[in-house]
Parts: sequence; C-alpha cells; structure tokens
Amino acid sequence: MAFYNRTKELVTIKGLKIWLLHQRRKMEGSFEPAAMARGRLAVLTAHVMGGADADGLPAVLEASPVSAQETALPQGNLGGRLKVTDARTGKQYDIEISDEGTVKATDLKKIKTGNNDKGLKLYDPGYLNTAPVRSSISYIDGDEGILRYRGYPIEELAESSTFLEVAYLLMYGNLPSQSQLADWEFTISQHSAVPQGLLDIIQAMPHDAHPMGLLVSAMSTLSVYHPDANPALRGQDLYQSKPVRDKQIARILGKVPTIAAAAYLRLAGRPPVLPSNHLSYSENFLYMLDSLGNRSYKPNPKLARAIDVLFILHAEHEMNCSTAAARHLASSGVDVYTALAGAVGALYGPLHGGANEAVLKMLSEIGTVENIPDFIDGVKNRRRKMSGFGHRVYKNYDPRAKVIRELAEEVFSIVGRDPLIEVAVALEKAALSDEYFIKRKLYPNVDFYSGLIYRAMGFPTEFFPVLFAIARMAGYLAHWRESLDDPDTKIIRPQQVYTGVWLRHFQPLSERAASHEVDRHWEVSVSNATRRRLAGSGV
Repeated sequence: MAFYNRTKELVTIKGLKIWLLHQRRKMEGSFEPAAMARGRLAVLTAHVMGGADADGLPAVLEASPVSAQETALPQGNLGGRLKVTDARTGKQYDIEISDEGTVKATDLKKIKTGNNDKGLKLYDPGYLNTAPVRSSISYIDGDEGILRYRGYPIEELAESSTFLEVAYLLMYGNLPSQSQLADWEFTISQHSAVPQGLLDIIQAMPHDAHPMGLLVSAMSTLSVYHPDANPALRGQDLYQSKPVRDKQIARILGKVPTIAAAAYLRLAGRPPVLPSNHLSYSENFLYMLDSLGNRSYKPNPKLARAIDVLFILHAEHEMNCSTAAARHLASSGVDVYTALAGAVGALYGPLHGGANEAVLKMLSEIGTVENIPDFIDGVKNRRRKMSGFGHRVYKNYDPRAKVIRELAEEVFSIVGRDPLIEVAVALEKAALSDEYFIKRKLYPNVDFYSGLIYRAMGFPTEFFPVLFAIARMAGYLAHWRESLDDPDTKIIRPQQVYTGVWLRHFQPLSERAASHEVDRHWEVSVSNATRRRLAGSGV
C-alpha cells in the first residue's frame, strides 16, 4: 500500500477494490442486500469525498504487490503418527500427530526410563516451538512475509478498512455489515467516558510518571469501577453470558483512548478532555489530545487516517508476549481488566512495546547517511546493534513495515519531513543489498519506520508503547473472547526443570556456618543522606 499521486483513474481502481471487498463480505453472508448497496455507496463516497485534498482529488492508497498472499497455499492435512524409539531403554512409542501438525506434550510423559522418572518434558525457553492454543484470529507465515486477520491480508485491511471495522472482524470473525458497523461504532462511543475517580488518580500521579505506568494502573483500576464484570464477585460462570462479554469489550475499546489521552495530557501538565461522540475513533483520540477543550476543533482527516492505519497494523499479532500474558492471566478466571492490565505490563517492556524507541536512538546515533558504512561494519563486527531489523517470527520483509514506510510520506507532507527518514531509507537499502543481512534473513520490521511517524506527529518517545497498546486491545480482547469458548482452555501452569540442591535438612541458627561476603544479598545501598543521619547522636 502506498499513498501516491491522485488521479481519476486511481479513483476507479480504488472503487473497484472496495466493491470487490464488499462482494467478499456478501459471499460470507454478512450483508443484507439493501444494506450492501447502501454500504457500497457510503464507502465510495467517504473515500472519494472525505479524503479530498486541496485540488479536489481524492487521497487514495496504492495496493502493494502481495504475490506471497496469492501463491502461498494452505498446509493441508499434516496428521499422522510419530514413531519414537528411546535409545536409553530401547522402547518404542506411537504418538499421534494432529491434522495441524502438532503433538500433545502430555503424550511425551509416557516416555520414561523407570518408576523414578516422571516422564519426558519439553524444555522450550521463550516458547520458541510451543503452541499453547489453537486460534482462528490471525495467521502469520514468517518465511513468506504474510500476516492475515481472519484470512484477510493485512495490506487489504490497511488500505480499505477502519480500525473499528477491523476490531469487529477480529472479535467476531467476519467484517460487519453497514448496520452492524454503525451499531458497533455507536456502542463503543457510548462507553468512551471514564470515571472521574480514575482521571483523578491519573492526575495525582507524579508529573514525570511514564504513561505506560499510568495505563497499567488505569486498566487495573477499571476492575474496581466495574464490579459487575468481576467473576471473583459475581461467580466463575459470569463470562458465559455473551452480553456480559460484549459489554466489557465495548467498555475497554471505548475507554482506552480516553485514558491514553489523559496520560498524554498529564505529561504536558494539562487536564483531561472529554471525548466527542461525533468523530471517528482516531479523530476522537486526536481531538482529546489537541482540542484544548474547544468543542468545535476537528483533527486533520489525513493524520487521523494515518493513526487509524497504524492502529490496524498493530491490532493483532498472534501469540506474542503480551497477548500470551493476557491469555495466561485470563486462564485463572480473573476479570478481563486485570488480565489486560497484565498484558499492558508485558507490552511496557523495551523488548516488546518499546522497540521503535530503540530504532530512533540508533538512527540518531548514526546521524547522517555518510556514517552508514561504518555503522554496518560495526554491526558485522558485533560492536553495534541494529534495531528494527529482524523478528522472532518474520524471516522475510514484515508486511506491516511496507505499509508504514509508504504511510510515512503522507504524514511528512503534512507535518514536515523528519531528517532521520533519509538515514532510515539509506540504511534499509544498504542492509538489504549486503550479503551479511541477506544470509541471516534480517529485514525491516514494523518498528523500523513507525517511530519516525510517531515522532513526526509530535508524540514523545515514552508515549509510543501507549499508541501500540490502544491498537493491541482489539487483539487482546479477541483472544480473551476466544479462550472463553475454547473447550481446551485450562489454567496455565507450565512445568519446570529443577536444577537446585536435591535434599538437605534444617540446621539451627547456632550451627550454621557464617555466610560468605558475596552471599549478603539483603544489603541495600545507603544514600549519603542516610549516612549523614546515622552520623548523628540518638539514632
């Protein structure tokens, strides 16, 4: 996808693509005939008229080539039997392989050497090859550079959809009809207000509090304000009610932008702004940031659309660290607000939600295009670290990075060009033509360009993961909802490999040997102010 020159011919292409997208929805049975016709007209009108520039020509998106999307075929049935011979005992075992190509880890427990052996365990730090769930929400093929939400390529959704439409898709499995989307958007807007007590808590935080810390605190505080949604108070079967689930989904999607905006304004020493029910999801978010309380203010539609596209790209990404944390906590039966507070806590980590900040720091250290060869040499010699390249999953170009790179140009045309973009483009070109990076399959990921867009739009670096979190709430909630209906869901309780002392007996204090100096773990560093106080008398 790319923002590019507007012509009448491209409008025709754009309209055809939208029509084809809605035809797909019709085939899925998500449209009534009358609603489909109205929806087609409304979408075409919105894209042609609502995005017009000063010359009256529409702002349209160019579809990027997605050959991998078209050529990649389903894996087919991978089921069968696995024959295992234990060389320790000579015994043979027959293990079932599922149609998806998995084996049950518990089937390996029967492989043992004797009565004292508790059975074979899988040692998998970081869960590199462990699938704790079966999910139909998103699909990733890292080798081909494919990301799909419910079967839809991410490029198509970023081009033709909206964040709330995508959130509905992730949540309920299909794109909404026009009437369903209208009801969905209205419901979420009606839940955008945040309890005053929660806003007071945000305002009471230290002036330099990290906004992600505020978001974690606010998410857990929502649990207190909504006791009707707490299984610990209302019973473990509370979430068996789908209306109860849907209400929490609407509450969270509606309130998180308001909370995030309040955290942003807290950084600037400004009071929170009430949300508007007359703007789109992304427009309302920018309105709360920038209106200064002026109810007639309306954000730039192109910047709002850019935010919407970024939200779509970050909405879901399979079983990542924070999504796994959400499902981990939810498996205990805890309320959804606490589960998502834990997920946001995981996203707070610099290895997860803070990666784009590391990219900005790296580009700033490089400084100019002329310094790139020396930087590349430093990476090869392990003296420098390249951020924004490579991914645990992707061994090809991250499809989200393609969209973001081209989105950057549209943002820069409005707010000004970030000088680091030239360094980023040149660094990408140098790396992708270097055998060192090609051999290791190191390609730009979603963090490589997103930080530049956020910085160009005026967001401080500490706010980047909050923007990530707003979008990812859709994915968290989709997984939470799916886990509630999954008959295989159990409280998550992994095994461990014990490596400690096998057995020793308690000794009275008087008989214990003195600890070595290096074992004095309890000592806390003493400040000079404490030393001053202790130097006085009467202490």
